[in-house]
Amino acid sequence: MRVLILGAKGQLGWELCRRGESQGFDILTFYLPELDITDSTAVKKVVTKSGASVVINAAAYTAVDRTEDEADLAYAVNRDGARHLADAAARIDARLVQVSTDFVFGGDQARPYTRGDSPNALGVYGASKLAGEEAVRSSSVRKWLILRTAWVYATDGHNFAKTMLRLMRDGKPVRVVADQIGTPTWATSLARGVWRAIDLGITGVHHWTDAGVASWYDFAVAIQEEALACGQLATPVPVTPITTKDFPTPARRPLYSVLDKTETWQALDMTAAHWRENLRHMLAELPASSETIDTTAEAIDDPPRQRLAKA
Repeated sequence: MRVLILGAKGQLGWELCRRGESQGFDILTFYLPELDITDSTAVKKVVTKSGASVVINAAAYTAVDRTEDEADLAYAVNRDGARHLADAAARIDARLVQVSTDFVFGGDQARPYTRGDSPNALGVYGASKLAGEEAVRSSSVRKWLILRTAWVYATDGHNFAKTMLRLMRDGKPVRVVADQIGTPTWATSLARGVWRAIDLGITGVHHWTDAGVASWYDFAVAIQEEALACGQLATPVPVTPITTKDFPTPARRPLYSVLDKTETWQALDMTAAHWRENLRHMLAELPASSETIDTTAEAIDDPPRQRLAKA
């Protein structure tokens, strides 16, 4: 089976390639600057020429705060790009897998969001990803899968786990929001779910994250504890919980965005491990070198965080 992956250099794209190749899929990859998914003509040409049976859209504008100032670009990538890929996939009767986010929900309920719950995005990022979902639904592509996920991290790319590890290696205290609740998700776990869904021909809207729930503070504490245990970190630093109000950001984030995976796991006959177990696996794979730790970019759904100088 030939599979075309857009956004192949991102966290999920990289894992999809790695796992897909090991499973014998014939994989074609594109990413900026090779292909700009906001260019409908270029997308049509690439997808048509690919002869792919499946098109996976793992490309997105994910810098949550920056989307508030760059809404036009966010919608061009997250909505229009999805539409272009759906239309192009329809031309060759390929299946489309559209990766989406928990940020399509507003976080105003106290139970996990099901596939049937009505979205209510709070900011431009979530709204643009929701618009991408709607573009896929309303397109002429016959077979599509929208897979929502959350709080993705990996050994490759920029993400919260690697940023926290870098800050902790600096030896300075960190403060992390404790009133935003979701589920950390290892990109390897997510890639497994995507390939399983492709194998089984699953369609419609589905949810995939790792098991369990956590705040960003819980996640940071676990990162330190697991890093100390496996030798990725030599000395602990203070990790202090703060509220969202303590550290306002341009983009509003849902306070509760846990996704209900029950129906998806049943459809796939497959469950994900608890997020802490997968964090342990990720840290074991991460090279023990400070040079591998992210120092700049914002990750998907990256929370607000603060650093405190030593007293």
